[in-house]
Amino acid sequence: MSQYLEFPVIDPIIFSLGEVPGLGEIAVRWYGLMYLIAFVIAMYIANRQAAKPDSGWTKEQVSDFLFYGFLGVVLGGRIGYVLFYQFAHFIDNPLYLFKINDGGMSFHGGFLGVVVVLWWYGKSQGKRFLQMADFVAPLIPLGLGAGRIGNFINAELWGRTTDVPWAMVFPGAGDLPRHPSQLYEFFLEGLVLFAILIWFSRYKRPVGAVGALFCIGYGGFRFIVEYFRQPDDHLELFFGWISMGQILSLPMVIVGCTVMALVYRQQKRAQEA
Repeated sequence: MSQYLEFPVIDPIIFSLGEVPGLGEIAVRWYGLMYLIAFVIAMYIANRQAAKPDSGWTKEQVSDFLFYGFLGVVLGGRIGYVLFYQFAHFIDNPLYLFKINDGGMSFHGGFLGVVVVLWWYGKSQGKRFLQMADFVAPLIPLGLGAGRIGNFINAELWGRTTDVPWAMVFPGAGDLPRHPSQLYEFFLEGLVLFAILIWFSRYKRPVGAVGALFCIGYGGFRFIVEYFRQPDDHLELFFGWISMGQILSLPMVIVGCTVMALVYRQQKRAQEA
């Protein structure tokens, strides 16, 4: 009997609707369902926030923003994945960008897509960018956590080899036990980060602080988990020990710390004045 935990093999497809000529199999997958559940929960939380006195948001604005935000996540996530992780493949075949059936999404690309939506939608509605960021930040970890559960069910993005008691042998990853790094990310980037942001947002703080804390929290947690996550085979580690995920997370931490320091300094000066 194996001394390690047995990977719970789950069919990634919940049910199939059959083959469609030119499109292939149309199926409902756990990965997509996880994001749908996260989207519904995020809409519920956003509407509750909008219903508070002096929130500055209406339900119509929440609905519109979540729609555009979803487009920003999908487009930014795909473009980011291709440019950050498959750039050589893209140079050889630019049409690879549109081969979404091959899979491939990048959180950092999706994050940049949302930043663009925040700027554009905020400008169209007369809202400050940092105010928008504070409103949206607590909604993101739920989607991140749901996505990591989807990765785990799909037995993808597994961790590095290890001999810890909770290690697992993932299908397609060889015979060696590995860290279930998807669950680490679900816990840290999903549950813990969500709890921190909800707790922090309940207290009086300067505009921009919640968004800044999200950048610090996600960037820091992702940087840590990357040491347990198997690096991409086709990408070399920077300096022999830093992964692409860590390189992309460092600017988030730096920007978050900078914004946090600036908004609190501005608040202090306003109080002294």
